[in-house]
Amino acid sequence: MKQLLLIDKQEQALRVSRVVDGMKAASTDAVLLADNASKYYLTGRVYAGYIYVTVNGDVTCFVQRPVELDGPEVVYIRKPEELPSVIRDIPSRLGLELDIMSYSNVGRLKAIFPDSEIDNASTVMRRAREIKTPAEIALISESGVRQERVYRRVPHLYREGMTDIELQVEIERVSRLEGCLGQFRISGDSMELFMANIITGDNADAPSPYDFAMGGAGMSPSLPVGANGSEIKPGYTVMVDVNGNYTGYMTDMTRVYSLGEICDEAKKAHECSCRIHRELTEAGRPGTEAKALYERAIEIVTEEGLRHLFMGHRQHARFIGHGVGIEINELPVIAPRSRDIIRPGQVIALEPKFVIPGVGAVGVENTYVVTENGWECLTNAPEDITGLR
Repeated sequence: MKQLLLIDKQEQALRVSRVVDGMKAASTDAVLLADNASKYYLTGRVYAGYIYVTVNGDVTCFVQRPVELDGPEVVYIRKPEELPSVIRDIPSRLGLELDIMSYSNVGRLKAIFPDSEIDNASTVMRRAREIKTPAEIALISESGVRQERVYRRVPHLYREGMTDIELQVEIERVSRLEGCLGQFRISGDSMELFMANIITGDNADAPSPYDFAMGGAGMSPSLPVGANGSEIKPGYTVMVDVNGNYTGYMTDMTRVYSLGEICDEAKKAHECSCRIHRELTEAGRPGTEAKALYERAIEIVTEEGLRHLFMGHRQHARFIGHGVGIEINELPVIAPRSRDIIRPGQVIALEPKFVIPGVGAVGVENTYVVTENGWECLTNAPEDITGLR
C-alpha cells in the first residue's frame, strides 16, 4: 500500500486553512472537490474520487481508483451515492466546483445531497491557490531552473531549412529529457494547447479562438493555435513559449530567436517589452491594483507608438499577465477590468508581446514571485533576441 498524502501534514494544514478561510467568507459548510488540480493541491497526488473539506478543517479523501492508497484520511467508495452514509454531518451549504464540473455530475450530486444548498466552490479554490506557500514556490522555482536550461539550448537545435513545427519537436524532445511532464493544465471551458507555442513570420498574425497572448493557425483546425509548418526564413523571428511543468507546478517563459537580421521596428518593440517588465515589476508593489499595471503598460506602448502592435496585430489579447501554478492560468489577472490586488506569495507570468507583420512576434515573458520587497524573477534565460545557429 502507498500513503495517499504526498505533502507533509504541516503543509497540508496550511493549504487547507486557505480553503477554510474562503469557505467562511462564502458561508459554505463544506466543499466536495473533484477537479484534479484541487486534489493535487491538497494531497500532492491525483486520484479518481473526491476530496471533502469541512469548515472545521477536517479532510476526507474519497477514493475510487487506484486501489493501493492508504492513510487515515482515505475512504474507499465505488460510487458517489455512498457519500451520505460516510459523511457524519450532512452540510447545509455544500460547495462544488460548478465552473468546471459537468452538468450531469452536478445533477447527480444534487440528488445525492437533496437537503444541502449547493454553492459554487470554484472561486474559493482559485483564491486559496492564488497565494503560494513556500513549498509551492520552491517547486515553481525548480521548474524555472529546468526550463531555463532548455531555452539556452534552443539556438543549437536549429538546422537550415527547418519549419516551426520541426523546431518545436526538437525543443519538446529536449524538454522531456530535462524532465518536463508534458502535462499542460489549463482552467477554462475552451482553453487547449499542446506542449509548446512556436510561431514564426506571419503565422504570428493568425488569429486564434483561444484566449492566449499569441495565436498562430496551428497544424489542424482541431487545434488552431501555434506552429503551422511555416519555414523559418531570414528576417523572421521565432517566438518560443514552451511548457514549463517539471514538478506539477509550472513556470511560463517566452523568448525570441531570429534568423539573420530583423527590422528596426521589431527590435524597438522587443526593447519596449523589456521596458514594460522593468517598470511594472518596480511599480507592482504589494497593494497595487492589477489593472493599474495594465494601464501603465498601455501608456508605455502608446508613448512608443507601438499600441497597434501590442498583444497582437489583427487580433488583440486583453491581458498582459496571469497567475501560474498547478494550472497555467491562475489568479491574479493583469487586465483592464481586473479586481485583483498584487499580494506577496502570488506567482505571476508577465507577457507584454508584439506582432510585427512580415516579421513575427517579439517580447519577453517571465514568471515572477511577488515578495514583500518586490518581484523576484524565476525564469532567467537571456532576454535579448538570440540568433539561431
